[in-house]
Amino acid sequence: MSTVEAGTPCWADLATGDLDAATRFYPELFGWTGQVSPEPESGGYTIFQRNGLAVAGAGPPATPGQPAIWSTYIATDDADSAAGRVEAAGGQVIVDPFDVGEQGRMAVFADPAGAAFSVWQPRAMRGAELFNEPGALSWTELTTPDPAGAKEFYALVFGWQAEDEPMGPVTYTGWRLGDRIIAGMMPALDEHWPPNLPAYWGVYFAVADCDATAARAAELGGIIMVPPRDVPMGRYAVLNDPQGAAFSVVALAAALA
Repeated sequence: MSTVEAGTPCWADLATGDLDAATRFYPELFGWTGQVSPEPESGGYTIFQRNGLAVAGAGPPATPGQPAIWSTYIATDDADSAAGRVEAAGGQVIVDPFDVGEQGRMAVFADPAGAAFSVWQPRAMRGAELFNEPGALSWTELTTPDPAGAKEFYALVFGWQAEDEPMGPVTYTGWRLGDRIIAGMMPALDEHWPPNLPAYWGVYFAVADCDATAARAAELGGIIMVPPRDVPMGRYAVLNDPQGAAFSVVALAAALA
């Protein structure tokens, strides 16, 4: 099993109050199968697989009543050191580093603008085993009202370098780690940004046909929040699952697929 490079998005999972519904919706949408953890303390945490390879997870929320949400995990060699860097850079440690059985060690943080993210220090569980193919994680993206602050924070925590590129009326940022762009950032558009809404990390799953996937999500009880549209990386849509968790799908442009 390959290891995702430290500092790189390596996993995404869903926290939801209706795990049974989630384990019906996403396999119907993406062709996933699910493996439920046998450990009683896992609360039914499910590893979704595509063609036998781990692609994402789903489990119960940390606190009752928490809205359904997809979370982004960044690979790290040392979750405890990452926690120290987050605090030193002005972020918040939401959940202190802890062991997840023999699978790995994780922690949950928030950047100074409130965007929550997790780190994963792999042991037996290395993270996702498939990327950039239909049904697999393809992209993660920060939307924030403070891009300048985010550039400073993530450089200090993960060593990311920001590369800006005009995209219509906004400036899009690619996060570079070494010789690769590993994630992105969008500024929050003031006219569409509700007061007091924190920044957030969004996840994109690759699909073969964006329009067909969006239509299928709606058939299964989801909501099309942003209808399919073309962008430089391909054709994408923003969807909500039946419990309200937001995620995006993208049919990658031929040059990126």
